[in-house]
Amino acid sequence: MNVLDYLIMLIYFAVMIGAGYWGLRRARSADDYLVAGRRLGPFMYIGCLSAVVLGGASTIGGVALGYENGISGMWLVFWIGMGVIALGVLMSTRLSRLGVYTVAEMLENRYGAPSRLISALIIAAYALMIAVTSTIAIGTVFNVVLGLSPTVAILVAGGIVVAYSVAGGMWSITLTDIIQFCIMTVGIFFILLPIAVVRAGGFSGMQEALPASYFDLTTIGGQTIFTYFLLFFFGLMIGQDIWQRVFTARSPEVARWGSVVAGVYCLLYALTGALVGTAGRVILPDISADNAFARIATDVLPIGITGLVLAAALAAVMSTASAGLLASSTILANDVYAGFVARGEHNKVLVSRVTTLLVGVATLVTSIAVNDVVGALTVAYDLLTGALFVPIVGALFWGRATAAGALASMAAGSVAVVAFMVKDGLFANTPIIWGLVASLVAFVVVSLLTPKPSQERMAAWERRLTEGGTARVPEEA
Repeated sequence: MNVLDYLIMLIYFAVMIGAGYWGLRRARSADDYLVAGRRLGPFMYIGCLSAVVLGGASTIGGVALGYENGISGMWLVFWIGMGVIALGVLMSTRLSRLGVYTVAEMLENRYGAPSRLISALIIAAYALMIAVTSTIAIGTVFNVVLGLSPTVAILVAGGIVVAYSVAGGMWSITLTDIIQFCIMTVGIFFILLPIAVVRAGGFSGMQEALPASYFDLTTIGGQTIFTYFLLFFFGLMIGQDIWQRVFTARSPEVARWGSVVAGVYCLLYALTGALVGTAGRVILPDISADNAFARIATDVLPIGITGLVLAAALAAVMSTASAGLLASSTILANDVYAGFVARGEHNKVLVSRVTTLLVGVATLVTSIAVNDVVGALTVAYDLLTGALFVPIVGALFWGRATAAGALASMAAGSVAVVAFMVKDGLFANTPIIWGLVASLVAFVVVSLLTPKPSQERMAAWERRLTEGGTARVPEEA
């Protein structure tokens, strides 16, 4: 890399720090700090949602999968995009009207306090692992590009993420996400993709140089495609980091159509990453797939442009890291501390900032101490989906669902996930499949066997879903 490339990346980090200061001045209330005042319009909403779902796995990992498998490497990001579209079509309108901050808070409104604590612990662990994996990805990029040790890279780049997240919360993250979205779009779609394809001899040259399997959508394997579907399609629909973006929309219409557009953007991003990796296989045939993105950027792009494209990769990773960090801290501050430890009046912004700082420190320490957290992330995703997907969907769409049914569903799904992980291994499909099955059976059976929710409670809940988040849902007697 040239001095100009380093200067571009330095400017990028300076802008991120400036965004933190801007957010610090703007975040005066809990709504400001946690959900950007619920005031985002279409462009900002689409940019923020796209930036948060397209992280290190989508960018660096998507190119690596393309390098190994050709265009079938698109499936991981493809299912992320489809999950976002499904969220927009099926759930976003109702979610945006609830007036809550978290998934767990929504579950308490529908099912009662016990469901809030159980779901909060699962979701907080999941969001923390998202932040950790993204922070480790930052260290990987810096290690390849700058020759810095992963520890130093994590402390520098990860520390910046923690700093602007603590300072301004969602307002800081919103501004950084918009900047990151623009950099990602220009760097990946309009610079890296065309230059890489041209350097590889165009599409005809790529077809001549590579086996036909590189242009077959099924090369990666049906089992792998199904695994990505289970993990990312369902997981994206119920993740706190994603829902927290939905809550920032200024209207249900922005949430609905903005989510659909962001999902389509993800589908295009999926194909782009796979094509860049395929082109990279022609240009640099004997490198590690994990380093493919950084090596393609540094070896193929001209001076100055390299810095911009690497900043795009860091933008994708940092947006996801900040989203996971704020999601985990929001759950712990709003649902664990405020919900069960310190009920009553307190400074919500201060508590949120302190919690974000503590979670940020935990993220940095974990990222340095653990070299590979794929197993932990898989456990978190499986528990999130296996234990919570059914009761969350049931809360929104099945009036006969009961609190007992929800708790039974969470317990049965969790037990099934853990049992099949022990039996078949962390990376098998059976934990999430049987977790969903056990969760669904327990949810339906126990709900039908227990008294249905009172008319008063369901009427209040329906008012929240249709009119907004001011109606109080009473506790069951």
